[in-house]
Amino acid sequence: MSGSGFHVHGPHDHELEHAAQHGANHQDSGNMTSQIALFTAMIATVGALFGYMGGATQANAGLYKNNAAIKKTEAANQWSYFQAKSTKQNLNELALDLAPEGKKEFYEAEIKRYKEEKTEIKAKAEQLEALSVDWDQKSDAEMHQHHRWAQATTVLQVSIALAAIALLTRRKWLKIGMFVAGAIGVTVGALAIAHL
Repeated sequence: MSGSGFHVHGPHDHELEHAAQHGANHQDSGNMTSQIALFTAMIATVGALFGYMGGATQANAGLYKNNAAIKKTEAANQWSYFQAKSTKQNLNELALDLAPEGKKEFYEAEIKRYKEEKTEIKAKAEQLEALSVDWDQKSDAEMHQHHRWAQATTVLQVSIALAAIALLTRRKWLKIGMFVAGAIGVTVGALAIAHL
C-alpha cells in the first residue's frame, strides 16, 4: 500500500483473496479431483491385470481344446486299428472253419493273437478318449474363467467411464456410481481368482 491511499496487489494476492473467499468450494473440488484421479489409476491398473488374465485364460482354453481334439483323433485311430484287428480275427475264424486239420492250429494261434492285441488296443483307445474328455473339461473351465475376467474388466471400464463423467460434471452420484462399479468389478475379478 502506498502513502497516498493507493493499493497495489502483488501477482499472488488476488489468488489468495479468492482462495480465502471460496476456499471450501475449491478444496472440495480439488479433493474430488484427487480422489477420482487416484481411483482411476488404481482401477486402470487392476483392469490391465484382469485383461491380461482374461487373455491368458482364453489362450489356455484354445490350447486345451486343441489337445482334446488331438487325443480324440488318436483315440479314433486306435478304434480303427481295433476294427482292423477284429476283421483279421473274423477272417481267421472263418479260415479255421474251412481249413484242413493240419492248418487249424495255425488259425487258432492267429485268433488268440488278434484277441490279445485287440485287448491292448481297446485299453489304449479308452485311455485316449478319457484324456480327450479331461482336456475338454479343462478347456471349458478355462473358458468359464475367461468370461469372469472379461466381465470384471468390462465393469472396471464402466467404472473408469463413470469417473470421467463425474470429473467433468462434478456430480456426486456419478462418483458414488464409479466406486460401486469399481467394487463390483473387483468382486467379479475375485470370483475369477477363486475359479467360481
